[in-house]
Amino acid sequence: MNDAPEFDELLPPDRTLMGPGPSDVHPRVLRSMATPLVGYLDDYCVEVMDDIQDGLRYLFQTDNEHTLAVSGTGSAAMEAAFGNLVEPGETVLVPDNGYFGARMGEIAERAGGDVVTVSAPWGEPLDPADVEEAFAEHSPTVFGFVHGETSTGVRQTDVPELTRIAHENDAYAIADTVASLGGCEFRTDEWDVDVVYSGSQKCLSAPPGASPITFNPRAVEKVRAREEPVRSWYLDLEGVWEYWGDERNYHHTGPISTLYALREALRLVSEASLKGTWERHRRVAGALKAGVEEMGVGLNVADEHWLPTLNPVRVPEGVDDGRVIDRLVDEHGIEIVGGLGALDGEIFRVGCMGHSARPANVAQFVAAFGSVLADAGADVDLEAGAGATASALGTR
Repeated sequence: MNDAPEFDELLPPDRTLMGPGPSDVHPRVLRSMATPLVGYLDDYCVEVMDDIQDGLRYLFQTDNEHTLAVSGTGSAAMEAAFGNLVEPGETVLVPDNGYFGARMGEIAERAGGDVVTVSAPWGEPLDPADVEEAFAEHSPTVFGFVHGETSTGVRQTDVPELTRIAHENDAYAIADTVASLGGCEFRTDEWDVDVVYSGSQKCLSAPPGASPITFNPRAVEKVRAREEPVRSWYLDLEGVWEYWGDERNYHHTGPISTLYALREALRLVSEASLKGTWERHRRVAGALKAGVEEMGVGLNVADEHWLPTLNPVRVPEGVDDGRVIDRLVDEHGIEIVGGLGALDGEIFRVGCMGHSARPANVAQFVAAFGSVLADAGADVDLEAGAGATASALGTR
């Protein structure tokens, strides 16, 4: 028999999480996870699931019956969306202007779809005219787009126009809101989106592991009319809905503590109001934006496409972005990350989501970031940056 391993006491470092996710978890959400477990078919668990569905319908701004939380991270919700809606041989249109648009394509291919792309530069949203041209050229039956692209800090505007194009071509529209839901305005029903998915660990300030998703009746009809079964047993909507729907039959073991956390996070949104939550994110992120701009660094995105929850701060010329990231976490306990793909080495990705989107965090970040950049030889105005942040926050 092998010797038993020795473990030290679990003592995670105290970080301020200001990267692309996860965000800081709200203390009330943390406390909810320390409450007693019940069985995944216990009457109390069913009540928790009912509350989650009500909260998610408010969050998504939808009346869709098929609204639930996937047992998994945002990538599992993405796979549930494409895996259920895409049948082998269908043409699927996805964007190539960011990392997660490309992931849509990878998942759609594994579902058997024939993937085609619509292009835009990294750092810009899709142009509806280009989407219309792609539909005319490829005749896709499923179209995916990213509302808040985590890799670029770009918010996709013109969502109602994109869904109009899809529906006029008898296609279905899937929206990725992993980095935006709860932090930016999104209206599922009003904007006529067929499937929308997100994650729990960003704007909702819950741990990863219970990811929101909603299917409108039109999308559910398509899933039910499939000629072949969904390739994933675990993420098959028909099976999962036996657990989340009226039947409440066993499908898989629900992650009870994670569901508690999601319920408490949704309760916080309800108490603050969804509009109030959107406004808080925009105000606090706006102070971060003002600080880095006045400091002399700026963002790699046009104002009209700015995603408040994920800020793509430019790396000053001659500065080692990896060294800046390391110093921020080692010396100040602040976690941010660098760019991905086409923007590797070009931007810092600075999140302002959920419980991390607080005035004290933003003020601390701007001061620490400016100091580290100055030490690295960047031409930055620390006083101007701090002053702009304070003015935007109303603290001076």
